[in-house]
Amino acid sequence: MQAVLDDLEENNVTLVALTPQIPEHNQEMIAKNALNFHLLSDPGNEYAAKLGLRFEVPDEVKEIYSGFGIDLPKYNGESSWTLPVPARLVIDSEGIIRATDIDVDYTRRPEPSKTVDDVNAL
Repeated sequence: MQAVLDDLEENNVTLVALTPQIPEHNQEMIAKNALNFHLLSDPGNEYAAKLGLRFEVPDEVKEIYSGFGIDLPKYNGESSWTLPVPARLVIDSEGIIRATDIDVDYTRRPEPSKTVDDVNAL
């Protein structure tokens, strides 16, 4: 999304990403990836849950994460072992969701240009 940030800003769009990670880990990600947009924390994936976009990580996936040294409770600051379903929402200035891209398969994500197209279609 960083690659299309200028295109979005030309349309007076604010790009915000929501993550269950605690703020200090967000800051590490912002610095590591030179992100120029807001990365907000959603403790316990509570907002994702309100949108119906939270799932509990299955035990077999927990084992895989542990094998890779991924400590989800540490990064998220709580022990729920939940993650958000990857989703992009285009929300207009009145708070109405105008476009979505949601897929439970985290490996399938729309190209960032798709979000620009969705914005341009408003």
